[in-house]
Amino acid sequence: MSISLQTAYQKCCDLAYSHYENFPVARMVPKKIRPHIAAVYAFARTADDIADEEHDEISADSPKRIENLREFESQLDIADSDSLNPKWDWIFVALKNTISEFNIPTQLLRDLVSAFAQDVVKKRYADFPELCDYCRRSANPVGRLVLILHGLREQKLFEMSDYICTALQLANFWQDMRVDKLKNRIYIPQSDWNGMEESEIFADTASQRLRDVVKFEVERTAELFDKGRELPKFLPFPLSLEIKLTLAGGRTILEKIAEQNYDTLSRRPKIGSAGKLKILLRSIFS
Repeated sequence: MSISLQTAYQKCCDLAYSHYENFPVARMVPKKIRPHIAAVYAFARTADDIADEEHDEISADSPKRIENLREFESQLDIADSDSLNPKWDWIFVALKNTISEFNIPTQLLRDLVSAFAQDVVKKRYADFPELCDYCRRSANPVGRLVLILHGLREQKLFEMSDYICTALQLANFWQDMRVDKLKNRIYIPQSDWNGMEESEIFADTASQRLRDVVKFEVERTAELFDKGRELPKFLPFPLSLEIKLTLAGGRTILEKIAEQNYDTLSRRPKIGSAGKLKILLRSIFS
């Protein structure tokens, strides 16, 4: 006997509200769609953990992670809930109900899994278009799913959401260079390295040449935020405020990087309590 729908959604909500992520699971979303937001979150969070969570028995770049992701994704194709993997049945019982209710294209969910799988095996990016293709699958589906769950499907809204989501992903890359180097990951496109060697990007502090490159990436990311900045005007409240906060948070990350003179190797930029309050006030009154 499979898990009940009510229990499945409750478990998704428990997971969603126990984590802090750059994903719209805040309680300000309309009550009627909170369980559906949580179901999508549970899917994305679990897939990400399969790909990236530390396991002593599975190395970070082990093919086993890819196999586990494929098995996880395959649950989308199982019609009989009793045949679902008991480890994940609660996610897919809830998620499939959400997919049915909102007519969600499953490709958005499959794109997320493909991006997580790519993170296991791909550690370098040749150029900016290649990096943006990763963002198209790792970040953009999240924004589109949130819009769909709010009953919004206009192409122009999707496009503005894509700009914001890609920019957020990129901002996190530039913020997390100190963290990513420990995972042997470099997200700065190789075409932008400007003669640098990997050792320079993996150093304890950023050289002037690396600071110049990060400055270029930050400015390019800010332009993407600008392309999506009109999105809140077309959204109902409180989603409009949620997106304003998301935009302000992303821009603040870029500001913090600039304040550190574009050196995120020596210290990861963080937004403190005062900064979060400033973001909230700026979003409410803008």
